[in-house]
Order: sequence, then structure tokens, then C-alpha cells
Amino acid sequence: MKTASIRYVMLIVVVFAIGALVNTWAYLGEAHIERKELKDFPDQIGDWTKSGADQVLDAPTLQVLRASDYLLRDFRKSDGQSANLYIGYYLTQRDGASYHSPLNCLPGSGWTLNEPGKLSLPGPNGSSFMANKYVIENGDQKSLMLYWYQGRGRAVASEYWGKIYTVIDSVRLRRSDGAMVRITVPFDGSEAKALNSATEIAVAATAALPDFVPN
Repeated sequence: MKTASIRYVMLIVVVFAIGALVNTWAYLGEAHIERKELKDFPDQIGDWTKSGADQVLDAPTLQVLRASDYLLRDFRKSDGQSANLYIGYYLTQRDGASYHSPLNCLPGSGWTLNEPGKLSLPGPNGSSFMANKYVIENGDQKSLMLYWYQGRGRAVASEYWGKIYTVIDSVRLRRSDGAMVRITVPFDGSEAKALNSATEIAVAATAALPDFVPN
């Protein structure tokens, strides 16, 4: 058999193999993952205690987010420092629903994002991960914001890499579930103090997340 014919046959075999893999992947669907609902997220994480009732997003916002589950909760420390925690969880991203970056959502709500950067945060078991860091402002309001993408045992700052890992894990694990985690700490004085508080609650939240955003 000529070389060109061999290559043609190999190409046909590869195409059919890919087609079989895609059809099998679509037929099997997502792997079932046990998790707790975010409404049961602990009221106390580290030195931070739930403050007030969980916030409820309106119908138009939920329609845009398309999250399977979410948490929007204020926390407070004994020294009076407050923080807001948002977790938007997606059971699957196969149907087009996916993480919504604050870089797209906040400017439409009147916020400006300044001082972009990255911050290394300690994770469980001596690990660490990168989070995005911004100072956000809306009129007289100013907050320190941290956010990252988490799911299937990974926490990453990059939305780009988050999507790449989602594709890989969809094939490898039959899973595309995951969450965007955002923390905002208001401040009108020391940005360093706000950053320290944001780091504290991020570390505390990360320890509790696996029950709600499975590894």
C-alpha cells in the first residue's frame, strides 16, 4: 500500500475514533457528584461570622448568570470589619452556562476596577493558588476584591485556563462543574488592612469550599 493511502486510512480511523469518543461522551453525560447546597455554607468561617440574611439576586440577574446554585453573604469580624462572599456554582458548563468574570459584570453596575494584580493564597495541605486582586470603586464606595475560579480540585486566577481545564476534565472526568468565588472587603482607610482581611476570609472560605464545590 502506498504511503498516501496509508495516511488516508489512518486519517479515517482517527476521525471515526474521535466521533465515537464524542458520541460516547454526549451519551454518558456528566458524572454524578455529591455536594451540599450553598445555603448550608457555614455561618462561621475562621474569625468571620455571618451578618444578616443571605442576599437574593433578582430574576434578570439570575437569567444572565445561569448559575445552578449561588451564595451572596455578608460576614463580619469582632473588630467590625465586614466582607462579602459570592460563590456562583455551575453543575455543568456543557449547555453554554459558564463563569461570569467580574471584569464584565461590575463595570455595567457603575464600578471601576483599578490596581489589577495577582495574589498567592495558601490552600489546603500546604498548597497555594493564585487569585485576581483589584481595588474597585463606585462613587464614594471603595473595596478590595479577590476572585478566582475553582472546581474539580483546581483553583486558578485565569478565566482562560479555567476554560481549558474545563474542556480537559469534561473528557477525562466527565465533569465540567465549578464555581467563581469572589470576596470584597470595603475600606476607606488602609488598603493593606483590607487586603489582610480579604486574605483571611479567602483562606477560611477555601477550607469550607470542597463540600459545596467538589474536588
